[in-house]
Amino acid sequence: MVSDLRAGAVRPAVLSPALRAWLGPVAVLAALVVALLGGRYAGDGEAGRVDERVWSALEGVPSPWRDVARAVDFLGEPVGAAALVAVAGAGCLLLRRPRAAVLLVVAVTLAVGAATGLKHLVGRTIHGADNLSYPSGHTAFLTAVALTLALLAAGRLGLGGAAGAALVLGAGVAAGAAMGWAQVVLGAHYPTDVLGGWCTALALVPASAWCVDRLADTGRRQRG
Repeated sequence: MVSDLRAGAVRPAVLSPALRAWLGPVAVLAALVVALLGGRYAGDGEAGRVDERVWSALEGVPSPWRDVARAVDFLGEPVGAAALVAVAGAGCLLLRRPRAAVLLVVAVTLAVGAATGLKHLVGRTIHGADNLSYPSGHTAFLTAVALTLALLAAGRLGLGGAAGAALVLGAGVAAGAAMGWAQVVLGAHYPTDVLGGWCTALALVPASAWCVDRLADTGRRQRG
């Protein structure tokens, strides 16, 4: 799909140079946080002090809100995730942004794949030795979707620099907070797992966007 560009047409980049200057350092910092948390909780099977404090603040969430948490959690399950990616991808194509559609698939695949690989590498568990927890794949997934769509929106609105970065990071924070809250309320992850999942997506999406742009631009030049 990266090469799905009409001859002579120039498709807008999903990651403009102005946004790259802002999101690049953020991605590096996020990767560092993932590594530091992974090292801190490697092989661990208990909540840390930060986890305990957050859990205590969220204890006793009433039933209606737990239903909301389950609904949000569904977006990270196979059926819900596939439906969300399909709808979002179709929207990108309808807006004639094939690069964004490609980025959506690439970013989601990398974020979830990295989270899965890191779980086995770090070996942190919750509710038993068979439940690997760090980082949260659900949080990485929804954050990756939100970041990709926010990059699309920033491009459509012509936002770059601080304004564009604020939109993209705001969307990432909102999505990560929503899914992270759901995972903690449902007891599926430690709060620090959620932070690790959020940072995993934040590290990979800008890098994926840069690669998609480079490949698309290279293909266009070769055909030209």
